[in-house]
Amino acid sequence: MTKTGTSQHEPASEPATLYLIRHGATEANEQRPYILQGRGLDGPLSETGRAQAHAVAEYLKTFRLDAVYCSTLRRARETASLIAEHFQLEPQTVPELGEVDVGRWEGMSWDRISSEFPAEYEAFLADCMNTPYMEGESYGDVLRRAMPALENILDRHAGQRVAVVAHNVVNRVCLGSLLDLSIEKTRTLKQSNCCVNMIQREATGQTMLVTLNSRFHLDHLG
Repeated sequence: MTKTGTSQHEPASEPATLYLIRHGATEANEQRPYILQGRGLDGPLSETGRAQAHAVAEYLKTFRLDAVYCSTLRRARETASLIAEHFQLEPQTVPELGEVDVGRWEGMSWDRISSEFPAEYEAFLADCMNTPYMEGESYGDVLRRAMPALENILDRHAGQRVAVVAHNVVNRVCLGSLLDLSIEKTRTLKQSNCCVNMIQREATGQTMLVTLNSRFHLDHLG
């Protein structure tokens, strides 16, 4: 994400504020052992996920949102709809914000992956920025499609507040880029379901991360 420079639009006195949110939980998120949920699993929010989405919507309604964006996946659309209804808005879908394509590993646990595909597993762990999930995407692939989408939203909403509902890997690679983190540190960034990351872009074009993985609005859910 560009940290310096100027917008193509007239400078605004207030920064553009983007609330980058991970969708609410699904049944796949709640499975133990943990399984990979990419583009191929497109289920609805679970009961817990809907409670999380309502909680983040209640938190965000204290602000004036001018637009709500989300990926085309159902879990993101459902979360975005609960946020948008407080402002009489319709979520705008952005395909580039869809979760990483995990290919043949969709729905599999890491233990099973490491057992059945040891060479591919080790190669991915060694360089996930350039090595894709088996028959899927790499972190670099996700960054190259998702970051321009976020840049475009920030540029279009100078001086406004917007919410963007995306996904675990999407959020992590974009936040890692903003913070100039190595891929090793990017992979460790925590993104809880319905967490909020606040990004601001000043009229000068300087972009900063204000909050990371904020989830105090979920504390009452346990």
